[in-house]
Formats: sequence, structure tokens, C-alpha cells
Amino acid sequence: MNSRPAKGRRLSPQARRGQLIEAAAKVALETGGLPVPLDQLSEAAGASRALIYAYFPTQHDLFNAVLAREFEALAAAGLEDASRTPAAPDAAQACALIYFEHIAAHGPAIHLILRDAFMAAHVDAANRGFRDRIMRRLARLARREHGLSPKEAVAMLNLVVTIPEEAGRLAWSGELPPERARALMTELIASSVTAFDAPGGGPRAV
Repeated sequence: MNSRPAKGRRLSPQARRGQLIEAAAKVALETGGLPVPLDQLSEAAGASRALIYAYFPTQHDLFNAVLAREFEALAAAGLEDASRTPAAPDAAQACALIYFEHIAAHGPAIHLILRDAFMAAHVDAANRGFRDRIMRRLARLARREHGLSPKEAVAMLNLVVTIPEEAGRLAWSGELPPERARALMTELIASSVTAFDAPGGGPRAV
């Protein structure tokens, strides 16, 4: 689908900004890394380099905007409420399902942005705050229910987060049917959470 406006049609600043964000996410997923080539971004957005710079002086600004859009979509899908689910296994499954469905529909832009060295020191406070609120809630549940230390809880979460990321990517790319990817994700999340249970409440020895 061509995201460019019809010839002669003038976009509002808000619509143009959204178009640039959409194009940036698309090009980043196509290239698989950051920063993206400006010529490719300009072509995808139907906008000059000068116009891109007018809205986003740096690609750090641009990809923080992409990340904010992704997080807003997750919030609208109920991720914050899911992270407040009282039981850790239920919270993990609820959050994972929302994240999976988002990635399966829109691609792994969040993973790409947060894991790329280009953005490592440049994720803005609002985006960090959203991510950290979710992770802190889940970490507290993991510590309380599985007897984990803070480091162990973070390690558990980092492991569990990769499951909906990869399952969603496989569904988005067409490598697995969505229903199969979803079922596989659910099974792996349950297995991963159970692996941290032990008779005394602490993590099982490996």
C-alpha cells in the first residue's frame, strides 16, 4: 500500500509527522538496523531530506518517536493493566500475548530500536519510563512468587521477553502461522516460568 498523499494534497503537520514515523519504522524493519539510509527513508516517506530534518533533527529523535508510537499502541492494548495481574504466571502470559499480537501485526520495531547500539544511550526518559514500569511490576511478582534475587528476576524477565518477540517475528514474517506461533509462545512462557519454581520457593538448581 502506498502511504504517500495524493498529488496536490497537503498534509497537516500532525499527519506528515505520522507519515514520517510510519516510513521510518518500515525502513528500519527492511534494513534491520539503525540508523537508516536517508535516501531510502525519503523515498518511503515521499518527503525531502530537508523536511525530515525539520520534523526530526536527528534519527535518535525520529526513532524515539517510533518507539513512543509502539508503546502507545501497547498501552492502548492493555499492557499496563496486564502487568498488574496479581499472579506472576498469569501476568507473564497476559503481557506476552499483548506483545506477541502487536509484533505479529506490526513487526519487531521495539526490539530493533531497544537492542540496536545506535539507540543504546539515546532512548528518551518517557520511553524508558514506560518500559521500566512494566518490567518493575513483573520483576516484583517474580521475586515474590519465585523467591528470586533482583538479578535473577531481571534475568528471568529478559529470558521471557525474548519468547513473544521471536514468536511474533515468526508470525509477522510468515515463517509460522500466527495460531501456531501463539500456541508455541504460550507453551514456552509457561515452561520458562515453571523452571524457576523450586520446593523452597527459590529458583531450581540447574
